[in-house]
Amino acid sequence: MCGIVGYVGLNDSIDVLLGGLSRLEYRGYDSAGVAVIDETGTIRTRKRAGKLAVLAGDLKSGAMETSHTGIGHTRWATHGAPTDGNAHPHLGDDGKLALIHNGIIENFSPLKQELLDEGFAFESETDSEVAAVLLGREYRKTNNLREAFQNVVARLDGAFTLLAVHENEPGLVVGARRNSPLVIGLGDGENFLASDVAAFVEYTQNALAIGQDQIVSITPDKVEVTDFFGAPVEVEPFEIQWDASAADKGGWPSFMAKEISEEPDAVANTLRGRIDADGQVVIPELNGLDELFVDINRVVVIACGTAAYAGQTAKYALEKWAGIPVDVELSHEFRYREPVITPQTLVVSISQSGETMDTLMAVKYASEKGAKTLSICNTQGATIPRESDAVVYTHAGPEVAVASTKAFVAQITALYLFALHLARVRGTQSAEVLAEQSAELLAVPAKIATILEESGVVEELARWMSDSRAVLFLGRHVGFPIALEGALKLKELAYIHAEGFAAGELKHGPIALIEPGQPVFVVVPSPRGSAMLHSKVVSNIQEIRARGAKIIAIAEEGDAAVLPFADTVIRIPLAAPLFEPLLAVIPLQIFAMELAIAKGLDVDQPRNLAKSVTVE
Repeated sequence: MCGIVGYVGLNDSIDVLLGGLSRLEYRGYDSAGVAVIDETGTIRTRKRAGKLAVLAGDLKSGAMETSHTGIGHTRWATHGAPTDGNAHPHLGDDGKLALIHNGIIENFSPLKQELLDEGFAFESETDSEVAAVLLGREYRKTNNLREAFQNVVARLDGAFTLLAVHENEPGLVVGARRNSPLVIGLGDGENFLASDVAAFVEYTQNALAIGQDQIVSITPDKVEVTDFFGAPVEVEPFEIQWDASAADKGGWPSFMAKEISEEPDAVANTLRGRIDADGQVVIPELNGLDELFVDINRVVVIACGTAAYAGQTAKYALEKWAGIPVDVELSHEFRYREPVITPQTLVVSISQSGETMDTLMAVKYASEKGAKTLSICNTQGATIPRESDAVVYTHAGPEVAVASTKAFVAQITALYLFALHLARVRGTQSAEVLAEQSAELLAVPAKIATILEESGVVEELARWMSDSRAVLFLGRHVGFPIALEGALKLKELAYIHAEGFAAGELKHGPIALIEPGQPVFVVVPSPRGSAMLHSKVVSNIQEIRARGAKIIAIAEEGDAAVLPFADTVIRIPLAAPLFEPLLAVIPLQIFAMELAIAKGLDVDQPRNLAKSVTVE
């Protein structure tokens, strides 16, 4: 989950590293540090606990000498508390070598004991310092940083990306990756390494994707990639489709506020070029794969957190349109229970970053068992798409705030597109029905924009409820996963107890939580979609109101049945039932953000969380 960046070139490396780390801080903000080789050929390091601003202030007060080679790191703590000592970089070879690390080295303990027995000392509690000391020991034997890397990575278990520099080889940064992200940025007289293209998009939009178990070395004018045994490998070039301004706040008070405002575009851009003039969904990335989709008899969706709720939402559409059974599973549970999957199973993974470790491991497991795999991803050059048989990219643009908003609606949109594509390929729906559903999808961006323009009632409600200690969320059918997502957003951002329930479960236990004044959000289904389902939810509202609950109903325009029983009604535009989640979630995102702001909390970087979970 940590953010890493390496640089060699003509620019001052400190400026490049700090700029890159500022765009990677969403990956971890417990501590930050840099190591550079200055003009005297000496390693200089500076690292501080706290957010990047602490390190930047420290560097400003005691400027380091100009350098053109360096590595930088922003940390999300795993081994060892977030302290100055545990911050990266870590040193080896008597301070001549500096190393940064993203991931977890699972066998660090026996390796550390081996090094202790040889007389080496350690200054931190981290697994990462073990790699630094081990690399320093190997460098003394080889006098070659790349060769030392080969010797070290052969002994490491777990998930890791490592970058290192050594005083004896200025103008060189070497990196290695296993189950953890690393990309190369190609500049003019300069080159970059980073865990995310955001770190170097200010300088170049040309990038290379590094594969599993590979080592890369960069100098100002050369990039070399090999496998862990030193054999040259082909790397996949790609062009970054957005510029540095997309990763800036652009005048908004927070990245989350900016990203919520971008949700109409996130949906529209994900739809663009995928619905033809006849209203039929044709996804270019899936050309030539019709036979694969015709042969499957089951879909398993795997994801974590918000992405899992996107999968739960799409389950209803996949089953209705494509006529195929769908299971939705948490990635970190999937591969440990020996699931029944066959060559006729399609495993669909969802990950904004494409690097979510739990999901990556589940995809690999599914492939090993013979299943076909498809990924829904927002990030070019990411690992999960490369490990999958096919990919449908969302086009939400970079999402920096830790709590996902625009990526969530883009994921649902991409999944709905895939469901319509699958229905067309399998012949389960007529062209007329598919065109009707496509038209509904195309209307979603404008409807989201309407909700955003009329968000004042939600913002006022959040300020009024800022002292709430617990909030419950209820939904049925496609409203159920939206209730779960609403509760998750409130937990992530406001640090208060929040739970989402299927409304029908109330009488089976959760109604015991209702007491006078308890706030309850209810996602009310459209009476036009199912009068029976609508009436049952209205009955649920009456049940909890009778016990003193304060009801906040999210209901479509014109639904008068909820008015006598709701304390507050938040309106969303009319939409077909399966498309209501894309609208109903918007007020819940705004509510969580505004309540957190009212409590004085950081909505972009909530405590204990990082954007991309690259460890299991």
